[in-house]
Amino acid sequence: MIEYLPLFGFVFVGLFSPGPNVIMLTASGARFGFQRTIPHVLGVVLGVGIVAAVTGIGIGALITAQPALAIVLKTIAAFWILWMAVNLWRADPAKAKTTDKPFTLVQAILFQWINPKLWAVALSATAYVALLAPIEQAMTLGATFSTLNLGVCLFWATAGSLLSYLLTNPAAWRVFMRIMALALAGFSVLVFL
Repeated sequence: MIEYLPLFGFVFVGLFSPGPNVIMLTASGARFGFQRTIPHVLGVVLGVGIVAAVTGIGIGALITAQPALAIVLKTIAAFWILWMAVNLWRADPAKAKTTDKPFTLVQAILFQWINPKLWAVALSATAYVALLAPIEQAMTLGATFSTLNLGVCLFWATAGSLLSYLLTNPAAWRVFMRIMALALAGFSVLVFL
């Protein structure tokens, strides 16, 4: 177990630092509350584990080896992230509790397949398990990413829900959502760097 401490540290920092999942979970917690954000949290945890596992068996290397496929995935990711940013920008505090809906479990899982930050962290993490057989790499990476990400997701969803107590004024709420939207839009550009 001690030989995996560098992997655990790298994955934790990679997942905890700001990225699309952190921004969306914080915004969802603030917008919908912790309880309604739980399916989003679980979807991120499962999706991150799946992507990390398939990276361990070589799918990530295949994607990076195919420049055309990488460009298609980056373009899809950029547009999806931008679409989510636009929805955050246009979010209305009155609709957050009635008609707006948080990400579902399936939406959160699917988003991980085009989450560029996750792919970058997962591909880099393979260096820590390079001496293992592909199946062992997949199991180690999948378990590490999902386990650590559960705590990370719970933290950011809770932080967002606690922020909602400060965002009782519709103007403050809009400013917060627009800051989150701008941060998310920034990631849609960073996808291509």
